[in-house]
Amino acid sequence: MTATVAAAIEAPRQPDVLDLLQQSDEFTLALYPPESCHLLDVAELEANDVEVFVARRDGVAIGTAALVERADGTAELKRMFVTAAARGLGAGSILLRSVEDRATARGIRLLQLETGPKQLAAITLYERSGYRLIPNFGEYVNDPFSVCYEKTLA
Repeated sequence: MTATVAAAIEAPRQPDVLDLLQQSDEFTLALYPPESCHLLDVAELEANDVEVFVARRDGVAIGTAALVERADGTAELKRMFVTAAARGLGAGSILLRSVEDRATARGIRLLQLETGPKQLAAITLYERSGYRLIPNFGEYVNDPFSVCYEKTLA
């Protein structure tokens, strides 16, 4: 029997989630200079306008994503990460769909994200999921290691 992957909103300050965030930091810092790593820390993930999603397989945390709600009816996807061992299990798609469903339920009409040009699997996932390439926004405007996307939600 194949184990299923499920995602749910969870508190970020759990040992296994903190470990995932550390793995995400290490992965990103191995690809890009520190000034181009726009990662939210655990305190920022605990803010009232942020919801953290954790993907689990057989109870083991294998991925994260965060929905950062803005006051204008839009939001940003942050901290999207799946462990190397869990890639190919569909966890990224499940996390993305969970974030989009929650955003839609909260009345968010536009979801934006930033990723890096070396993260080809992520770019493929976003484009396959209906995200379109946009000019860099916000803190990413002058960052040559940022690639931005957005999707209009139903």
